[in-house]
Amino acid sequence: MVGLLLFMIPAAIILLHIDVLITLCVFLPLFCVVAIAQAMRQRQQQLRAASREATGLLTGAIGEIFSAVQAIQVAGAEASAVDYFSRLSRIRQRQILKDTVFFSALQSVFGNTVGIGTGLILVLAALYRHLNPGDIAIFISYLGTITTFIVSAASLLTQYTQARVSHQRLVSLLQGADEEILLNNDPLYLKQPLPELKVPVKADRDRLTVLAVNNLTYHYPDTGRGIANISFQVQRGTLTVITGRIAAGKTTLVQTLLGLLPKEEGEITWNGQRVLEPANFFVPPHSAYTPQVPHLFSDTLEENILLGIPPEHVDIPQALRLAVLEPDIAHLEHGLQSIIGTRGVKLSGGQAQRVAAARMLVRDSELFVFDDISSALDVETEQLLWQRLLAQHQNTCLVISHRKAVLQQANNIIVLKNGQVEAMGTLPELLSTSEEFRYIWHGAYKQFSSMTPGLENPI
Repeated sequence: MVGLLLFMIPAAIILLHIDVLITLCVFLPLFCVVAIAQAMRQRQQQLRAASREATGLLTGAIGEIFSAVQAIQVAGAEASAVDYFSRLSRIRQRQILKDTVFFSALQSVFGNTVGIGTGLILVLAALYRHLNPGDIAIFISYLGTITTFIVSAASLLTQYTQARVSHQRLVSLLQGADEEILLNNDPLYLKQPLPELKVPVKADRDRLTVLAVNNLTYHYPDTGRGIANISFQVQRGTLTVITGRIAAGKTTLVQTLLGLLPKEEGEITWNGQRVLEPANFFVPPHSAYTPQVPHLFSDTLEENILLGIPPEHVDIPQALRLAVLEPDIAHLEHGLQSIIGTRGVKLSGGQAQRVAAARMLVRDSELFVFDDISSALDVETEQLLWQRLLAQHQNTCLVISHRKAVLQQANNIIVLKNGQVEAMGTLPELLSTSEEFRYIWHGAYKQFSSMTPGLENPI
């Protein structure tokens, strides 16, 4: 673009010296092209945003359908799911067609500018009759290069508009993090072999004594909701439970602590040492995390637990025992080598949660973070899971849960309300001092007993 600009300036001077009127008439359609491109930027941006949004809805629906295959089958909703998918497909098809046709039309207008300019030169030359063949040759020759610059500038404006839409979608996924990380260079292993996976090795300096969180704050950019001024400590060998009503900020707190969301304010210390980059620090051997919805892959059960770690470097039987998975594996036809299907579709909800727990427990970490890991477990399996985990006194757990089996065994309970700490303490302390916690503890029972007359002796 710079080279074309340096050529265009003297070329324009030469053409103006030959004939001012013809030069202005020739340049007029070129500048009209730029004006059209500029005027159509907003429309182009709207069409590209609509096509990307339609694509996002469709791909999201694919993920939801695959992750809920059993629920769809049980409800007999296969036809409805297919109709919904087809409707989103048609919407996406229309939006992409509009975007493509509009972009192609602009490109066609830009591409035909040279022909329009050449035609104007010949018409004006015939009318005025004072241009010699050399002048006409210079006009037509220079016109091609000048037009290339103008058309390139117009195309660049159009492509910039499209790229801006994609960039904005990427920025929205960063949840307020610095946009510069989009420019970070990472190696692409397209042809060369993948690097060897390093097995985390725990050293004495990694040992957790106390994890301290002070004034941790994060708000979602689009809604303003989040957490504010959260402070607490986690001592080694203890079970700390974060509880609260729906949308109290429990998952947001854990994700901000682990660096999955960028904190706005606050300080995190590990044994008194400040953690500057939580996302890089809270990984094995320091910490291991199981989200509320575990991510499983269409591979063997063993590979879903190991995720590339050589089996000889870890204690798989111990992880299976702690996750209470031995009975389930015994009933699988191929045991650990059983293929579990896309997103673990061949497993029940409780089995999927325990596979994710085994994946975490197989990595020798100082801090285990669970996000409602026992929500799909029956009472007996849940109690056995926590008994085995807490029987090993070196295990330090930070858990999101409202389940009474977990709250009863907690050393410390953090009650959240509207993104802030409402109360903190042991189970007896909170039952006697915190109205919010009493609602959480008794609320589910009261709602259930109101629908079931005669039910007595709440748990």
